Amino acid sequence: MIVVFGSINIDMVIQVHALPRPGETVLSDAYNLYPGGKGANTAVAAARAGATTLLFGQVGPYGFADRALVMLREAGVGLDGVAVSERPTGAATIWVDSGGENSIVVASGANLDARASQVPDSALGPDTLVSLQMEVPAKENWAIIERAKAVGARVLLNMAPAGMVPETVLRSVDYLVANEIEAATLAGELGLDTDQPTRVPRLLAQRYGLTCIVTLGGAGALAFGPDGGYSIPALPIAPVDTTAAGDAFCGGLAAALDNGMGLYDALCRASAGAGLACRIAGSQSSLPDQDAIEASLANLPEGRRLGERA
Repeated sequence: MIVVFGSINIDMVIQVHALPRPGETVLSDAYNLYPGGKGANTAVAAARAGATTLLFGQVGPYGFADRALVMLREAGVGLDGVAVSERPTGAATIWVDSGGENSIVVASGANLDARASQVPDSALGPDTLVSLQMEVPAKENWAIIERAKAVGARVLLNMAPAGMVPETVLRSVDYLVANEIEAATLAGELGLDTDQPTRVPRLLAQRYGLTCIVTLGGAGALAFGPDGGYSIPALPIAPVDTTAAGDAFCGGLAAALDNGMGLYDALCRASAGAGLACRIAGSQSSLPDQDAIEASLANLPEGRRLGERA
């Protein structure tokens, strides 16, 4: 079972020819509203990839709350752990350019009231994989991680958006997922060598005894852990919207690991799911199901092993 503790948002997605520069105004024909938030996106991705998934977080008392939960319900995500805050449901404005790249501003709203105490002890255990991101209060994440490790649960932390993670927390994380910028930010804060970005996941894995996965966009992903490293290619696609690619990666990875797959096979499915998510506009609306992920593996170039140990 996968327990996701994280954010729940409504995304306003605006297509633009080019992302605006500071002080510049650009025009767009229209906008669309989609359910989003890294926690919710990850939960939908994991559920569609075949995992039993529970979500714990907060929404507001009015407005976007129902709309933010609709695709979670459709995906079969357990929502008994979603509470109602006095703050409004979180919201994000997302600009997407003609090449599929994006810029995002998030208003946290109710996500600031997400609490570790919402997750009961009965939801944590040796058969649980806990998935977290960085859009809720950090101290609540750290509290969940401490409780999860105390009962033998596995922990997957997506370091998005970038923030500092205490070393004591890193030593309790099993899987750390970050993009290049997030990984370099963390490595720099920890005094690790960041001159060669491809060395960052190996250094983090070595120091903290975890599996570190750095996503590289169209170049795929690098992973290093106790049993060695892998370079995983990206699915060849023409991107439309990359907004939920990282969440699709994490949800697909969590589902595959929860299903008992080894790291390489799990990473391949995560990469394929992330690629598929880039072909459709929106966040949760773009997340693929298990059948689509399995079918796309035939088009994923073969990865390669990078070393015996981190």
